[in-house]
Amino acid sequence: MPRIDRIAEPWGTRTPYGRGEAWPARVDMHLEQGVQPDDVDRWVQSASIHHSNGDAMDIAVKDGRIVGVRGRAQDRVNHGRLDPKDLFGWQANNSPDRLTRPLVRKGGELVETTWDEAMGRVVGRAKELLAEQGASAIGFYTTGQLFLEEYYTLGVVAHGGIGTNHVDGNTRLCTATAAAALKESFGSDGQPGSYTDIDHAEVIALFGHNMAETQAVLWTRILDRLAGPNPPAVVCVDPRLTPVARAATVHLAPRPGTNVALMNGLLHEIVVAHDWVDHDYVEAHTIGFEELAKRLEDFPAERAAEICDVPVDDLREAARLLGNTDHLLSTVLQGFYQSHQATAAAVQVNNLHLVRGMLGKPGCGVLQMNGQPTAENTRECGADGDLAGFRNWSNDAQVADLARVWNIEPTDIPHWSPPTHAMQMFRYAEDGSLRMLWVQATNPAVSLPELARIRSILSQERLFLVVQDLFLTETAQLADVVLPAATWGEKTGTFTNVDRTVHLSEKAVDPPGEARADLDIFIDFAHRMGLQDKDGAPLVKWHDPESAFEAWKECSRGRPCDYTGLTYDKLRGGSGVQWPCNDEHPDGTERLYADGQFFAQPDYCESYGRDLVTGAPLEPTEYKAMNPDGRAVIKFAEYLVPHEIPSGQYPLQLITGRTIYQFHTRTKTGRAPQLNAAAPDVWVEVSAHDAAALDLAEGDLTEVTTPRGAIRAKVRISGIRPGVVFVPFHYGYWDTDGGHEPDGTPRAANELTLTDWDACSKQPIFKTAAAAVRKVAAGDGTPAPAPTTTGSAPVTSGVPATVGGPDAASDEVLSAELPGGLR
Repeated sequence: MPRIDRIAEPWGTRTPYGRGEAWPARVDMHLEQGVQPDDVDRWVQSASIHHSNGDAMDIAVKDGRIVGVRGRAQDRVNHGRLDPKDLFGWQANNSPDRLTRPLVRKGGELVETTWDEAMGRVVGRAKELLAEQGASAIGFYTTGQLFLEEYYTLGVVAHGGIGTNHVDGNTRLCTATAAAALKESFGSDGQPGSYTDIDHAEVIALFGHNMAETQAVLWTRILDRLAGPNPPAVVCVDPRLTPVARAATVHLAPRPGTNVALMNGLLHEIVVAHDWVDHDYVEAHTIGFEELAKRLEDFPAERAAEICDVPVDDLREAARLLGNTDHLLSTVLQGFYQSHQATAAAVQVNNLHLVRGMLGKPGCGVLQMNGQPTAENTRECGADGDLAGFRNWSNDAQVADLARVWNIEPTDIPHWSPPTHAMQMFRYAEDGSLRMLWVQATNPAVSLPELARIRSILSQERLFLVVQDLFLTETAQLADVVLPAATWGEKTGTFTNVDRTVHLSEKAVDPPGEARADLDIFIDFAHRMGLQDKDGAPLVKWHDPESAFEAWKECSRGRPCDYTGLTYDKLRGGSGVQWPCNDEHPDGTERLYADGQFFAQPDYCESYGRDLVTGAPLEPTEYKAMNPDGRAVIKFAEYLVPHEIPSGQYPLQLITGRTIYQFHTRTKTGRAPQLNAAAPDVWVEVSAHDAAALDLAEGDLTEVTTPRGAIRAKVRISGIRPGVVFVPFHYGYWDTDGGHEPDGTPRAANELTLTDWDACSKQPIFKTAAAAVRKVAAGDGTPAPAPTTTGSAPVTSGVPATVGGPDAASDEVLSAELPGGLR
């Protein structure tokens, strides 16, 4: 049983395998120092809460405390592997600064109180506002980290009980474009592909997706394919020299904001220049191909290469790989989603698979990825503004069906206009029409763009702010009421990963103090508010996670995300199961659209689509006339210049992003010693070319400015493309003297980003701001606090390697060595 430093080696030991073979198991385990496997009192089934991959694991419990984790070898997602955040992030549960009692603001200060007083204030203010203004005064801003049962309850309470249209999640910041792109092409949300497509693919294309750091175990699967016989070719689109780029057969590093131009150039090569098109598939299953082919004529590879500033030969080689394989898997993430023309770019990846007929077969799939562990559930359950069960808010029959499920009148469900997206909700709070905002398990005072503006909005006396969280985050410090929540390992529920795999996470330990499960808080609120159905019975009829899951199953019946064949017992003990799972597919569904039939029929689809440039929605009659048979829709998008471009004052382009060792605003990972030591503070990355022009050396203190603000950070000279500046977005102020705002040294990346969003998905644009960098002081001899193992690897010599040491060592049990209990 080898022990591996999983900070120094984030992806662990290779277990090579060939195309079409099963991925060998490898069980990763990390226990608290001094605890041996035989010391563990019990192992409790769960899955990861620190990323979107859905790694299945067991929680080690000793003396009523979580003391470690191990991977589940039998699970289809990870075959026993865990990423560094899985291995070490659980330690945050035991952090001494957990919130254990409710807090209310008195005399300008937050003070501890009882649950009755805290909920009394929340309910009292909600009732006042409903009487004064109506439901439009109240908004809910949730997360991508709760459980399905909690999102569904929130959706019922907000939409069916309160009747507000102001409901969204922080998934708006990370994967709203995934949902939007899937709706545009296939009529509904829901990932077509499966993780098992990696086992069969000949070419794997990653579009704006640093999988090595965002879904580390999925990248481990690709690394094992690359180490085995018949390895796949890899196409990487990323302006940084990430681990994915280093492993790629072809690496395209376009200018930020030019993704649509790049995709149009690739599609020109495939469709116009070489006719690498599956015409039989296109003819039988799609609409819109002729328009795409015609419009692509004006976008040859040379034009795309010039706009994107990439070598035209590399672009053509990437197109050759994409156009000549019979087994293509594509993944997409924030490099497309958080950039200019986000939905338009992601839709072009769908187009690539539609024109090539690469859907529904082993090795042929699209994964429009998520960034959070339960982002899929936010969307399924209607906690992101959409209606539960992927129902279409502009289809009266579907609204009536949801009203039937909830036993309320259709007019009780807000559907007279599109759901209010998060960026618009904060606009409404800014102008005073949204007067109560309830935030759960997210931290907008660090994660939203243009933070000076966000702090001013959240600090308004006229806004009643409720925050439900584990710690006193930057946002919680501004709240009127703070509700202490239980987290992963302290409550039971289900959650669904990127490839539609549903996992059960069981309660392992009690939450600290008086902290409560989010589900219990929502149910308590519904009862205190007196929310009822049309027969006078309680609107929320369930009382615990399993009864909530059973209620959700009925809501999902007959919809694309059909859960009716699942039960808690079915999810216990074995592997996660992919939806749809029902009478027709009792063991789940590995891939969608294998028969060329889509969720796009006019009376069934979740969305009628939008204009990719303006975002204007299509009317039901327009969609029915365009697509009466419910085929997949191929949509061209013209490239537009980004709204903010470099200038003399701001000659560079700023992009933000993640590192493998931290998650979101470090609320949990910043309290895990191994993870925090690996990436303890903010840094700024520039290319060697730009460092020379700016007289910068590794570790120099710099100031990064945009028209919105400035931050200070040490510089890392990395393999990023010239003209681009990278800053990780994880670092706020909760562990500084400033508490919730800068204390004289601003470091949050979102001090710099702009208030702008994609026309279709309404996702904020974090990756095209114009910026300037200047040296503030020469370095003190220590390098930037950036890891050396990741996309932040230095290109200069003399930087010590990132290691974790003995405390970061984890056990690995390879397939041939697995004892019976781990199989």
